[in-house]
This record gives sequence, structure tokens and C-alpha cells, in this order.
Amino acid sequence: MFMQKIWLIIQREYWTRVRKPSFIIMSILGPVLLALLMVVPIWLASRSGDEKVIQVIDESGYFAYKLPTLEKLRFIYVQMPLAQAKNELKKSGYDGVLHIPALDLKQAEATNKSIELYAEKNLSVFTKKVIEKAMEKEIEGMKLQQIGVSEQTLAAIRTKVSIQTINLSEEGEKASSSEAFTAIGYFSGILIYIFIFLYGVQVMRGVLEEKTNRIIEVLISSVKPFELMMGKILGIAAVALTQFVIWTTFSLGASTLVSAIYKLDRFSDTKITDTLSTMKDAGQIQQSLELFQIMQQLNAINIPLILVCFVFYFLMGYLLYAALYAAVGAASDSETDSQQFMLPISIPLVGSIVMLSAVITDPNSQLAFWASIFPLTSPVIMMVRVPFIGFSWEILLSMALLIGSFVGAVWVAARIYRVGILMYGKKVTYKELRKWLFY
Repeated sequence: MFMQKIWLIIQREYWTRVRKPSFIIMSILGPVLLALLMVVPIWLASRSGDEKVIQVIDESGYFAYKLPTLEKLRFIYVQMPLAQAKNELKKSGYDGVLHIPALDLKQAEATNKSIELYAEKNLSVFTKKVIEKAMEKEIEGMKLQQIGVSEQTLAAIRTKVSIQTINLSEEGEKASSSEAFTAIGYFSGILIYIFIFLYGVQVMRGVLEEKTNRIIEVLISSVKPFELMMGKILGIAAVALTQFVIWTTFSLGASTLVSAIYKLDRFSDTKITDTLSTMKDAGQIQQSLELFQIMQQLNAINIPLILVCFVFYFLMGYLLYAALYAAVGAASDSETDSQQFMLPISIPLVGSIVMLSAVITDPNSQLAFWASIFPLTSPVIMMVRVPFIGFSWEILLSMALLIGSFVGAVWVAARIYRVGILMYGKKVTYKELRKWLFY
């Protein structure tokens, strides 16, 4: 009877939400919107902005017609006094005046802040950096000529070093890729954070809505508060899992379609080996070898472990926070009142995002270890570490603590829920919450 009532509540919560047009629309458009969120800013950055035309007054004579003309940046070389160029800048239609005084290249600080760029409106950092880099390259070339070093000699000296990382384990040597591990861990951690925060808050809002509308009084006449809380938490968890499965299916379908259209199977080990055997050009062989190494590193990623850990931390992280959010909803009369209780709960979750960069920088540090063990931050932090550390006792310990914390959170939430769910018109304090735990 106990499980039957919870099952009925789960069904009610699930079907009420999945039938909403907002759920259907977001389930279909979610992957598209995420892709656009990453692609559109890059596209806009490459497309936006008018061409900038800069007048160049070169009193040194070193840079005449040597600054590169780019798609969004062009240089016009003029012979006139600087004062005249500044006065005529507005009506000339140019975006700025670059003044290069006479320079002594033998002095190391000769170019430090002696070159000036005048403009009516503030120019972008991109424009400033492009000009700086172009001038640095020209000055470097001129200094090399003065000491008798040609560009060809310098190019022969420059050497690109690419280090292949190999993990030593009980199973033997395995190729690894820090770049791929970082991308997978970062993406997994962010995704878990979004789902926990999004659906955890939905639990709180659902409780607040039923409490405000006095629906809860009718429901509690048929079920116990604990049954109602667990049914709501598990029902919304099913909604989150459904949406995640839909997003994953759409993403896999899209990747399969792209692979078929662009024939990405040519990057398989067999295809690359066959291609290498027919190549004669050294540059082509080097590029293909680098690509082959990348594909080998990607193949070395323990996908089953990452998927199992992702599902576990995705569900258990949600269940832990959902129980706490349900308690917050029961102890509050409105979303405004709930803010005082939400802040202590949300700080660890937001803190885990803040710590991501430090954890990625050193996945084996003390900070990374303890943050991946602490239950309120482990769903996000451990997912960042999993690709780096592989299956180990640290993951098992983190999982055990997370399960234990979930059981404890459910007990605490149930004690608060059973009292606060029927309390109206009174602002609850932390002192009263402590009393509710032991009623």
C-alpha cells in the first residue's frame, strides 16, 4: 500500500509535466538551442563589425607598406604632420591614426609606449592586439637582419614539440588525452549542474504551489507527507531523466547523420593506416599521424565508466538536492521567503562550478579530492575527475557518501516536510527548523 501510493504520486507528477507544451518544445529544441548557444557567438564574432581603416604616419621608415591588411582591418600610409592628421580625423572618415616616431632598434625599450594610436571612438582590443603583433613581428625581423640571422634560419630553428601522454596501469600502458578528458569532464559537470538546479527548484516550486493553493490539505487526507514528498521527488526525477534521454537520442542521431554525410569513417584506424601507406609527402604524413594519434587517444577513453558515473551522479545529485529543496518549499509560504533557506543549499552547488577550473588544472590536488568526496559538490566535481583518475576507490567512496547523504537528507527533509507543509502565515526561522526535526 505504501509503495502503491508513492507510485500513484510519481505517475501524477510525471504525466502532469511531460504533457506540458513547454516540456515537449524544450525536449525537441534543447539540443538545437545548446548547439546554437555555442555556434552563434562564434559566427557573430566572425561576421559582425565593419572594416576599420587606420592612417599610418611612419616617421621611422621601418613599417612602410609592411603592416598586413586583414578582412576587418586596413592601413593607409600618409605623409603629413601628426597634428594635422588628428584635426582632420573626424571628417576624413578613417577610424584612427597610428603614429610611429623615429625608433632606435638597438634600445630594448625604444618601442615601449612611444607608438600611439589616436581614435575618435575607442577601438576594440582585437584591433589594438593585431597592430601590436604585426609591429612586433616586423621589429623582430629587422633585429634578426641586423645580427645576421635570416627568416629561413629562424624557421629552421623553431621546433614544434607534441607530447603524447601515456598512463601506466595494472592493465599495461594506455594512451591518454588531457584535452579530451578535460572537455568530457567539463561538459558532464556543467550538464549535471544545470539539471540539478533546474529540476531541484521545480520540486520546491511544486510544493509551494500546492501549499499556497491549499491543495496539500486534500492530498494529506489520503497520503502521508513522506509519501507525498518522495512521490514528487521521484516523479520529477523521471521527468528529468526522460528529457535527458530525448536529448541524448537527438544528439546521437545528429552525430550519426553528420558522420554519414561527411563520411567520418575515413578517420578510423584502418582507413588512416591505408592512407598513410599511399602518401609520399612528408607534411601530409605528419598531419595524418597527428590525426591518427588523436583518434587513438579518443579510443582510449573509458566510455562505459563515464556513462555509468554520469547516470549515477546525475540521479543521486538530483535526489539529494531535490529532498533539500522539498524541505525548503514546505517551510516557506512564497518564493521570497524561501530565499533565506535556498542560499545555504545553493552555495555548494554554485561553488562546485567556481572550482571547476582549479580541478581541471590539477585533478589530483587536495582540493579536487575533498570536493569530489563532499556529497554536496561531488556530483559535479567527481564527473570532472572521472576521465582523469579512472575507476578507483575514490569513486566508490564518493558514491557511498553520496548515497548515505541522500538517505540523511530524506530523513531531515521528511521531518521538516511533515510539520511545515500545513503551516501558513508564519515566517519560519532556523531555530524552529531544528525543533521540527525532533518533534
